[in-house]
Amino acid sequence: MNYAQLLFPDFSLILCGYLVCRYTALNRTVWQQVETLVYFFLFPALLFHSITRTPLDLRTASSLMGAGLSLGLSGIVLCYALPYLPWLGRQIDVRQHAAAAQVGFRFNSFIGLALVDRLAGPEGLSQLAVLIGVCVPMFNIAAVWPMTRHGQHSFGRELIRNPLVITTAAALSFNLAGLHMPGWLEPTISRIGSASIALGLMAAGAGLQLNRLATDRVLSVGLLAVRHLISPLIALVLIQLFGLEKIQASVLLAFAALPTASSAYVLAARMGYDGPYVAGLVTLSTLLGMASLPFALGLMP
Repeated sequence: MNYAQLLFPDFSLILCGYLVCRYTALNRTVWQQVETLVYFFLFPALLFHSITRTPLDLRTASSLMGAGLSLGLSGIVLCYALPYLPWLGRQIDVRQHAAAAQVGFRFNSFIGLALVDRLAGPEGLSQLAVLIGVCVPMFNIAAVWPMTRHGQHSFGRELIRNPLVITTAAALSFNLAGLHMPGWLEPTISRIGSASIALGLMAAGAGLQLNRLATDRVLSVGLLAVRHLISPLIALVLIQLFGLEKIQASVLLAFAALPTASSAYVLAARMGYDGPYVAGLVTLSTLLGMASLPFALGLMP
């Protein structure tokens, strides 16, 4: 399978967002509002729909959930450990690390859902929704925790205000309770979901920034290596350990190599940290995804 060709529609939308933002009247101010709309309304609707439209069989999904949680915990531990490594640690600013650590383990759900939909169809999409459901709360806790330690913020307040945490908890409860979305509501939610993917990808392109990456090169290299090189290799090991079948394996490998979450710099800036530096990391991670996704999917056993 030509994975570069498969990824082209997603990255072409990112490029469209970049070009529209830079060369038309629809500048960064406009796209910040679009990003807010996607983050607080459109994407939560898509996430809720993805998790609730297929009954969740925890027994069948347990292997994938175990692999996803293991992969996520590995990424968190590796990112948290960077300041404590003998040589690297001395060159990393602790406060800068607190804001940027999330880049090494969070993921861009917009790109993931768009990719997996074409890679594995509805079944793959439901598998990815399971991973999103179990990993988003863990990743958001891990992202917020170091920033609350180094800043004057309430950990609990930041967590309960996160729309993805709220949506995931509500959707999992809804699904496990055996409830179903009314048929008359399905088309509306589906259209909202489609809008969230296209606008989310274009907003990621509109937010591309590279001018602040020289601020902390050692930290940048360390976090992006975890996100785009080490995580796919860990996923390959976990596929064998958990005995994942083909679709689950392809979903986990794609999940492991996705660019980091475009909302990472929004969270960092909102909590008083160096937002432009994190935005630079998000930008480079998005560009590296063009190489890491074909690399990861090429590892399919």
